[in-house]
Amino acid sequence: MYIDGYNLYYGGRAVCGRSTPGWRWLDLRALATSLVTAQRGWAGATIDRIVYCTARIDAATNPGGAADQDRYLKALVATKSVDFIEYGNYVARVKYAPLAIKGPNGVPILVRPEWPVKIVAGIGAPDPQAMFMVSHRHQEEKGTDVNVATHLMMDVLEDRVDGVVVISNDSDLRLPVQTARRRVPVGHVNPRSGLFAGDLAGRKDDGVGNHWWRRLNALDYLRHQLHDPAAGYAKPIGW
Repeated sequence: MYIDGYNLYYGGRAVCGRSTPGWRWLDLRALATSLVTAQRGWAGATIDRIVYCTARIDAATNPGGAADQDRYLKALVATKSVDFIEYGNYVARVKYAPLAIKGPNGVPILVRPEWPVKIVAGIGAPDPQAMFMVSHRHQEEKGTDVNVATHLMMDVLEDRVDGVVVISNDSDLRLPVQTARRRVPVGHVNPRSGLFAGDLAGRKDDGVGNHWWRRLNALDYLRHQLHDPAAGYAKPIGW
């Protein structure tokens, strides 16, 4: 099983609620086992290896978040809830973009100059087509999707597995997932309760067939939690 840690985290936050406690201390092996044993077409299947791909939170900008994450990662390893953690990294940079507000369905709408702030051309006339440009600090996680794809392809192409499960709704995984379906049955898990990304959709009989799709809901997160404490690591407050 290959897990995109941040995709799973934001999925849990979407279906459980950002400020809701009780879902972050997730037991990945318990969740994985529950998902696989529920598939009738995969009777007798067992979890051989769980690869968890994530990136460490920047302790300089978010020391509390970094400490909580570190405790969780140590608990995952100590309890054998995962077999291997592959780390990407965070990249911070300054980006430039036009100022915008959220419109219908989340579509960005560029902010045009209106009172109380107006832009006037050199001749003194208003310029209604001007834009407000802003610079902002942009921090993003890098490498997780590539790490998921790499481990998936290595195991499939080297015939290490009879089937695979991917937990992510990142459309960047389209090609490795489609390639895997031509060789082994694939279970695909959307961490959110919504639609699968279009590039990850498919049919049960694609390639070798016997594929399945599953969306996670709040109970999936709430019912599969590590013990507290877990191998000596206490769950962070609010988790």
